[in-house]
Amino acid sequence: MLKVHDKKDFDLAAMELKNKRVLVIGLARTGVATALFCAARGARVTATESRPEAQVGGVADKLRAAGVKLEFGGDGDSRIAEQDLIVPSPGVPADAPLLLAARKRNVAVWSEIELAYRFLHGMLIGITGSNGKTTTTSLIAHILELAKFPTLLAGNIGIPLISCVERTGPETVTVAELSSFQLELVEKFRPRISVFLNLTSDHLDRHLTMDRYAAAKARIFENQTAEDFAVMNADDPATRPLAPSGAAVYWFSRTGGVQQGSFVRGDQIVFCRDGEEEVLARRQDITLVGEHNLENVLAAATASRLAGANAQAIAEGVRTFAGVEHRLEFVAEVGSVRYYNDSKATNVDATLKALGAFPGRVLIILGGKDKGSDYTALRKPLHQKASVVLLIGAAAQKIESQIAGRVRIERAATLERAVEMAWHVAQPGDVVLLAPACASFDQFENYEHRGRVFKELVRQIEKRGAVTASSNVVARGTAKESAAAPRRASKGS
Repeated sequence: MLKVHDKKDFDLAAMELKNKRVLVIGLARTGVATALFCAARGARVTATESRPEAQVGGVADKLRAAGVKLEFGGDGDSRIAEQDLIVPSPGVPADAPLLLAARKRNVAVWSEIELAYRFLHGMLIGITGSNGKTTTTSLIAHILELAKFPTLLAGNIGIPLISCVERTGPETVTVAELSSFQLELVEKFRPRISVFLNLTSDHLDRHLTMDRYAAAKARIFENQTAEDFAVMNADDPATRPLAPSGAAVYWFSRTGGVQQGSFVRGDQIVFCRDGEEEVLARRQDITLVGEHNLENVLAAATASRLAGANAQAIAEGVRTFAGVEHRLEFVAEVGSVRYYNDSKATNVDATLKALGAFPGRVLIILGGKDKGSDYTALRKPLHQKASVVLLIGAAAQKIESQIAGRVRIERAATLERAVEMAWHVAQPGDVVLLAPACASFDQFENYEHRGRVFKELVRQIEKRGAVTASSNVVARGTAKESAAAPRRASKGS
């Protein structure tokens, strides 16, 4: 296993929170975990939430019991000057007027992952990129667990990094998915191994330009040194210029060889370090569909090997990894039609990769909350692959205007209606795919909620299909008996 950073060398001795005034903005999962963490260490915590208390649920009582002062219906603007530290929700932009005003008053503004890093023990592996983060993060954790490392899975995957601090020790490996929103507000945050998967247009409603979006992502490398590793995609021209000069860079490629990192040779996934090669796994071991998942496996294998996992654990991990919920997740087969849930495909590039995973006809459900995306890139692939596009949500009109004329389009409005329409239109051998290319917040709490609703709707279709099939069997049996009855009668006369 790699040597872990000595945090004292980097002025990161355990930070004293006792009696510090901390403002936490936003009371979703991350905000709640952050407020409780700080309060448990004696900080004087105020948490503010724009929603009314009735929409927060029982967490308000839990926070008050921990000594957290709560304010609802505001953003904490009146309390900026009083604070020692402000930890905003990932949903609050780094350039929000409130945070800019705080910095002018020399108030520290950190993301939750920055605060967590100050207390974290052991090794940290951070994964970012536009697509594939959750699959790659989960696969790395799966491999390291098989390699018998004490492993924690955290970050943007749904488990706040701050909530894992108490479970870390010198031998712990924490594998964290990191979003651009989280990385915007780091200061000393330093993964031992960083992974940057790819960069495509996303979150431009927040970052406004690709340059700003890329810069936020690239902050994952900001504090790395020659002792650290950066794992990067040699096949992605958008990320190559972002390669750090400080860390040792290891590349992964599915199209050609690399001198340091992992690549595909025939059926083998080969890892090369300092001129020495070893086979980590085989392509036939990968159970995940789509060429993009080959890239995710290459990245995960590279990071896992650098962390100290042996080739046997990596091969077993790749072979036994079943995938992640809401990422090209097989739901059911009804009447020889397969249904897949890729609710995590919240941008155009992710939808393109989902389409590319299937060789036959696809009925695809698109739409939701637009993130400033350009959907024209979908025109040609939809023309080639999709028999029908079913549009839902607030972005439906924009998507239709940018893909019209290349594919049959149906306005379904809601996910329920889209699944119903797909069931009636699909032919045996087709795939019904939820890969929306949009955020979910217009009609759902998050992409997980959208994916769960889709799966439940498919299960309802599955039950209806089973009833229909059973009724058809009974009807065929009755018809045979009716046809046979006259023959028996005539035979007996």
